[in-house]
Amino acid sequence: MNEQRWEAALKAAREAADAAAEVIRHYWHRGVEVEIKPDATPVTIADREAEQAIRSILAQGLPGAAIYGEEFGLDHSGSDLLWLVDPLDGTKSFVRRTPFFSTQIALMQRGELVLGVSSAPVYGETMWASKGGGTWFNGERVKVAPTTEMAQASISIGNVKTLTDDARWQTLGAMIRDSNRIRGYGDFCHYHLLARGSLDLVIESDVSILDVAALAVIVREAGGVFTDLQGEPLNLDTRSVLAGTPALHAQALARLAPTA
Repeated sequence: MNEQRWEAALKAAREAADAAAEVIRHYWHRGVEVEIKPDATPVTIADREAEQAIRSILAQGLPGAAIYGEEFGLDHSGSDLLWLVDPLDGTKSFVRRTPFFSTQIALMQRGELVLGVSSAPVYGETMWASKGGGTWFNGERVKVAPTTEMAQASISIGNVKTLTDDARWQTLGAMIRDSNRIRGYGDFCHYHLLARGSLDLVIESDVSILDVAALAVIVREAGGVFTDLQGEPLNLDTRSVLAGTPALHAQALARLAPTA
């Protein structure tokens, strides 16, 4: 995929996110009934209609690419190009009337994440990035902070339930004691803050690739490092995240790896 094609794909992804935002805002004001899926997570008509709107635009913007969505699964699995879509990441927040939910759209080419759009319509933020094109927020290119020392670091943790059940929990506690401050912004929010220099390290042990694929591109193109907790590149089976400034990611990985 060349840069010109990335631009077309990014345009389609941003248009798809805008279309999803219209659906989400409509149901945010109107209210929705909640269903519980077999995996015990909630889903609403807003999730489903937003994904349908996204799929329609992406299919036109990049014909032939496969689409893997949270609500409707995988279509056209033979392509080298795969869209990864979570139309409403943070449904629990949505139904509890808190604004920490977003639309996540990423593009993967032969296993490599090359493009991401993260749109939080009620919170009022959209960020996007493409490989080699940088990370953009409110029309300006953004970068991660230059922080290199744990003593100056701001750390945010999200879903860490699994982490509490092994030795890494004690390691995380030690890092928190060594840090400047600890926060728990969660969902899209702490990755947006990381990409624009307002946080230094994000740790999560319980995610789906659809939750973080777009955010990985956004953080990387802003100069950060984004892997799983073992330091491995992201793939469709990824379930954890270690993301941060280059120096702090390396320090956190060195501390967490021996206890993984």
